[in-house]
Amino acid sequence: MTTTTEQPRTATPPEGTPALDGPERRVYWAFVDCATVVRRDVTHLIKQPANVAWQLGFPIVSVLLFVFVFGSAMDVGSGVDYKDFAMPGMFAMTMAFGFMNTAMAVVIDKERGVTDRFRSMPMASSAVVTGRGISDVLHAALDLAVLAGIALVVGWRSDGSLLGTLYAFALLLLLRFALIWVGVWIGLLVPNMEAAGNLFAVAFPFGMISSVFTPPSMMPDWLGAIAMWNPVSATANAVRDLYGNPVTLGDSWIEQNAALMAVVWPLIITAIFLPLAVRKFQNLRR
Repeated sequence: MTTTTEQPRTATPPEGTPALDGPERRVYWAFVDCATVVRRDVTHLIKQPANVAWQLGFPIVSVLLFVFVFGSAMDVGSGVDYKDFAMPGMFAMTMAFGFMNTAMAVVIDKERGVTDRFRSMPMASSAVVTGRGISDVLHAALDLAVLAGIALVVGWRSDGSLLGTLYAFALLLLLRFALIWVGVWIGLLVPNMEAAGNLFAVAFPFGMISSVFTPPSMMPDWLGAIAMWNPVSATANAVRDLYGNPVTLGDSWIEQNAALMAVVWPLIITAIFLPLAVRKFQNLRR
């Protein structure tokens, strides 16, 4: 079995584009090919709105359950309205769970031969991975907008400044952006859609063992320590503060520096898994 390598480009840039050669030419075509992949993925998204509705089903049901069914029984201390505590956590959990959708999309493309078709074309090998990342961020922004609309309907409000609120949404998308590369890497790694479907067993504890629904201080010590260091917790606590919602933080360094770690964690994840995803795509075998 052999691996395909990136073929040389024979086409020239559009008229009016400065003459390019060597590394500059490769960078140019990497951007062009990435934009083509993004356009393809967004077109599929527009033509299949049922998939969007399906992917939003879990967070919507979770909002209804935790706000209207369990909300009255939940107590996170200091007379905090549980809805105001839980909704920012729900935003973070939705962004975290999104890597499963990325992995499934990558596996579907792989099983249908789309990935092999891309690899046989004279295109930048990084474009398939980066294009998937950008299109998934656009999809995540749509998911977040819909979820925020539902939160407003059930009575949640951001009491922070406009700039702080926008920054909070940016942190949520940053978390999703970082986890995209985890999803791409796993999607290229697993053999089929059945295996990808089992990822929920990994994603569920990743999202739930965090400060999304309960402060780590209310958990057993060993479980609370895991929850505190979960990247989802850092983002959830940071956006709660930016939204002006209740934040129940302990005295640990990781909790006191949630705003910092909400940026550091995604950068670490991206630095590890983006190169892994690109390398895995380059080394795929027929």
